[in-house]
Amino acid sequence: MNETIRVLSVDDHPLLSEGIATLINGQPDMQLVGSASSGKDGILKHRELKPDVTLLDLRLPDLSGIDVMLAIRAEFPEARFVLLTMFAGDAEIQRALQAGARAYLLKSMPPEQIAETIRQVYSGKKRVSPEIASTLAEHLGEQPLSNREVDVLRQLAEGNRNREIGKLLFISEETVKVHLKRIMGKLGASDRTHAMAIATRRGFIQL
Repeated sequence: MNETIRVLSVDDHPLLSEGIATLINGQPDMQLVGSASSGKDGILKHRELKPDVTLLDLRLPDLSGIDVMLAIRAEFPEARFVLLTMFAGDAEIQRALQAGARAYLLKSMPPEQIAETIRQVYSGKKRVSPEIASTLAEHLGEQPLSNREVDVLRQLAEGNRNREIGKLLFISEETVKVHLKRIMGKLGASDRTHAMAIATRRGFIQL
């Protein structure tokens, strides 16, 4: 490959950012053109630098990686993203892929595999690591939570009771109970605490 792949890194962990910089600049066909430690800065840097591939952390201090990706793709539809994360919740993976991520990798992957994934994404291919694929397959065919059900879970995680959740979401207390019953059924949870634990692990909500 004669062309140099211009890479932007968006990650708020200094040590990981340093490791990514060393990895990218150590490749004969790549160049790290910039880095950002927040979602907003990542959007600005992408607009300024127009990289070939953006390495994006899923969880940033100000915005989620998915929100950053959606904002950039609204302006640059052909932008290519490799999501790097320490988390592998199937709900987050699904949202990221639907939002346009070309690849989804765990940060624990060997550096050479990350570099090879960048090359594949640059050439127009998609890549999901085997660990991620098995996480997705585990919940294949299951009914996803609706946006409203996720809203109810978020309010529950804030410590709100049914009546308070109803007022905040402009629905009746009875409707909140119906949503909670459906949530527990879909997640296979025995109670509210169990439902929140499962929803957090799978990436529906963040505590």
